[in-house]
Amino acid sequence: MNLRTLFFLISLFVIQMVNSQLIDKNWVRLAATKDENFLKSPEARRIAENVLSYQKNNGGWEKNVPMHKVLSDDEVQKLLRSKNDFTVTTIDNDATTQEMRFLANVARFQPDERYRTAFLKGIDYLLKAQYENGGWPQFYPIQSNYSSHITYNDDAMVNVLFLWQELLEKRQSFPISIPAETFPEIQKSFYKGIDIILKTQYRQNGKLTVWCAQHDEFSLFPAKARAYELPSLSGKESATLVLFLMSLKNPSPEVIRSVESAVNWFKINKITGFKEVRIDGDKKWVKDLNAIPIWARFSDLETNEPFFCDRDGIRKKSYSEIGFERRNGYAWFTDAPSQVLEKYGAWKMENVKTLPDKNLYTVSKDGTGDFDNIQQAIDHCKSFPEERITIFIKNGIYEEKVKLHQWNTNLKILGESKEKTIIRFGDYFAKMDKARNSTFFTPTFLVEGNDAILENLTIENSAGEVGQAITLSIVANRTAIVNCRLLGNQDTLFLDQEAKILIKDSYIEGTTDFIFGGATAFFENCEIHSKKNSFITAPSTPKGSGFGFVFTNCRLTASEGLNEVYLGRPWRNFAQSVFINSDFGNHISPKGWDNWNKKEAEKTTFFGEFGNTGKGADLSGRVSWSKKLSEKEALKFTKKNVLKDELRKNWYKMADQK
Repeated sequence: MNLRTLFFLISLFVIQMVNSQLIDKNWVRLAATKDENFLKSPEARRIAENVLSYQKNNGGWEKNVPMHKVLSDDEVQKLLRSKNDFTVTTIDNDATTQEMRFLANVARFQPDERYRTAFLKGIDYLLKAQYENGGWPQFYPIQSNYSSHITYNDDAMVNVLFLWQELLEKRQSFPISIPAETFPEIQKSFYKGIDIILKTQYRQNGKLTVWCAQHDEFSLFPAKARAYELPSLSGKESATLVLFLMSLKNPSPEVIRSVESAVNWFKINKITGFKEVRIDGDKKWVKDLNAIPIWARFSDLETNEPFFCDRDGIRKKSYSEIGFERRNGYAWFTDAPSQVLEKYGAWKMENVKTLPDKNLYTVSKDGTGDFDNIQQAIDHCKSFPEERITIFIKNGIYEEKVKLHQWNTNLKILGESKEKTIIRFGDYFAKMDKARNSTFFTPTFLVEGNDAILENLTIENSAGEVGQAITLSIVANRTAIVNCRLLGNQDTLFLDQEAKILIKDSYIEGTTDFIFGGATAFFENCEIHSKKNSFITAPSTPKGSGFGFVFTNCRLTASEGLNEVYLGRPWRNFAQSVFINSDFGNHISPKGWDNWNKKEAEKTTFFGEFGNTGKGADLSGRVSWSKKLSEKEALKFTKKNVLKDELRKNWYKMADQK
């Protein structure tokens, strides 16, 4: 045997050994390999032939196909006959993008025009598959099932965006030559993809959190997939989305806010002190104080609590409650967010410029302000500032719950215009499910910090007529509401006891008890609009208080057809409401007041009137226990007397300061 023959036999043996090893390798890993020796080999070229055979005529590939397996002649012919089977083309489970990457990697060392043609067909497929809003469905052409949703599941959509990112960065240095006119299309697709990621990030009570594995392609809300994949917040898919956003150069303020919000969610909702183990082939959940942090695959959209599901689609609190097959056949936990948290520090140092403390911040929906979210602006403010801080909100509809915490004192929330700066949310009693006190969890806007001013705003509880649903809740002292619109139904405005509150030049609407609570409040030049025959005020004034609710120079209006609206009724027995020099429509009941079926309250309440005008102001039919104030008695109810405060005697004048 000569040396040439020996070398040939040795080479053949090595190739056979390589082949036998590759056949057993995982195709996903092989598709992404950068091993130069392999990519130059005849074996890589053989696999590339398979990849070409599997590509459909629309440019896509099907999923879960081991492209590296040796194909028989019959299998190749079958593939050729199925070139127009477009029902299987997808981006799920790494399909299409991984085949394109493999062809590009091989083409770097073994150029072939067929690889370029296939790659460009793949680009065309991905561009056509994208929705106009920027998302991608799981399968394209679109199928009439859950796969039509915008699909973050198993990183399907992000894989496309990472590919686009690489093409845009490398351009002419990419191993596949791409026509110059294609790059603007890829760039447009890339930015649309970023935009839909930002738009689908879930807001929980107005705060950005993370994402669901799939979102409805029309409403953009979290959506259901398989029976055990319910709408939820996903730890796994959200981690990859954040890593993608963190990879962007010169990130926009919106991208930065998105990343920071998601990172905050990951920090709050990590699970520590527990881990998964397999005991006799079955997953168990055990305590381990040294376990690495993990996150749930599915977390509740409102409470963030992990949940689990079997094929019956019924939520469970632990996976010990679901069957063996689903418990062990699905990844219910992930450590993927750990990678985000590891990289976050360096990313923040490079990209996030901390806003200095200042006295004016701007909130804008279009990204031109310091923040695009009101609560983020409030949370950024210095605690207990000595000088007033103003948050200026540009026109727009802000769908969020807003809270001025106790430490957010001396804040002014100033809208650009009363009609067009709208803060809206829709919580209500039954939705909150907090037992008998659920009402107080419903406010769209909650003020706990003293010395606040709210001006030029529309604040709305959009729940509709569903029972108790607070629009604005004030549980702080020395609060001024100026030139605002408070929209709601039952319990629109809650004013807590022991507080002094000024409400002027504002519109307040509601149905039943829509101004209620125990505070001392002075209403000046306001329109009080009743939407049904019911009760305007329901004071719970504490015993011994000098004043309750005082309305001066106000207008009482109503929806058409109303004729039995009462000025008030006592929520508690020492209730106080007084109307002075106000205009009453004919919707006001001749009786004026109601005792709430509490006869004893007639002796302790103080419901009074003086100098009012209009068809509803006739006192002749009033209940005997209400008060017809004299001019001298009415002089007691001045703004200065009602709102005086020992700490800051003329604090209410701040509402007139521009």
